[in-house]
Amino acid sequence: MLVGLISACSTTRPAIAPPQEPVAAPTAAPAVKTVFERYVSAESPQDELDSLATWTSEDGRTLLIATAKSTHRLVVFDADSGKRLREVGGEGQATGEFNRPNGIAVYGDYLFVVERDNHRVQVFTLPDFKPLGSFGDKELRSPYGIWLTETEPGELEVYVTDSFMYGKKFDEVPPLAELDQRVRRYRVQFDQAGRLRSSYGGSFGDTSEAAGLRMVESIAGDPGNDRLLVADEDRRHESTLREYSFSGKYTGRSLPQDSFAAEAEGVALWTCANGGGYWIAVDQLAPLTVFHLFDRTTLAPVGSFEGEVTAHTDGVALHAASTAAFPDGALFAVHDDKSVTAFDLSEVVRVLGLSADCTR
Repeated sequence: MLVGLISACSTTRPAIAPPQEPVAAPTAAPAVKTVFERYVSAESPQDELDSLATWTSEDGRTLLIATAKSTHRLVVFDADSGKRLREVGGEGQATGEFNRPNGIAVYGDYLFVVERDNHRVQVFTLPDFKPLGSFGDKELRSPYGIWLTETEPGELEVYVTDSFMYGKKFDEVPPLAELDQRVRRYRVQFDQAGRLRSSYGGSFGDTSEAAGLRMVESIAGDPGNDRLLVADEDRRHESTLREYSFSGKYTGRSLPQDSFAAEAEGVALWTCANGGGYWIAVDQLAPLTVFHLFDRTTLAPVGSFEGEVTAHTDGVALHAASTAAFPDGALFAVHDDKSVTAFDLSEVVRVLGLSADCTR
């Protein structure tokens, strides 16, 4: 049973305050279609929401969990309605506390939270949010994103992006030779008693002038195609998603040239029947975020959409399983760092003319 229930109007349509220097969408891009949000949660600008993950209980209730960087906590929403339910944690270095939490991921009943300024990944049990342990504090310098996959029962391969920077304002990209530390790999195991064990498996990242990972955050993988997509956000060079194998080798491929007009941000894999599916990648635009879809196998662009409200998105969470309000699943997104929004996947399929296999 969740405690600390907080009343909030989940149908609020918050006013959009574009950044001082909004990025215009590219004039040559294919037509962007509109998919209306099913809800927009109540605003909480003090939180500075960043990344999202979902978890479903045995009775079918789905939680949407967001990291809140400025208030150093997690914010928990009802995924079906956007109603704010509770907060978890607070600022500090102790177990169960956070310092700039960013990336977040769920595996079974375990929650993984990346803390940029505590330089670690904390693990919690769900739904009680009980701290189980942490790892990475010896290697991580400025971690952001996380993605994980099960390699065998009770054993995970965890990938964490590490976007450490130099200079007084921490805005100077490290020398190319150091960019081989942009993604760090860990092996995480849970024994029969639920105890956490972890080991460091090294780092990787291309170090070439053309394709070095300069500023990294979002990361996601596709075990069926031995593919990791890593977002490079540095628009001073080229912001895109670069393709790596699970062994950490850069394949030489990136998403199509000029796919992103702003920063390449959140990324998620939408797996469909018969091995098909789509990558969904965020183009962090204002006044409206654009969500680009690419073929799972070929990475060819298949369409783009925007909402009526959602802007300046950081993280997304793709929940392809059925919920009470979303029988065909939902895409959840952060709106302007202050609320969460939801898109019905059946509407995305209809509007973009995608394969019906994705909603069966």
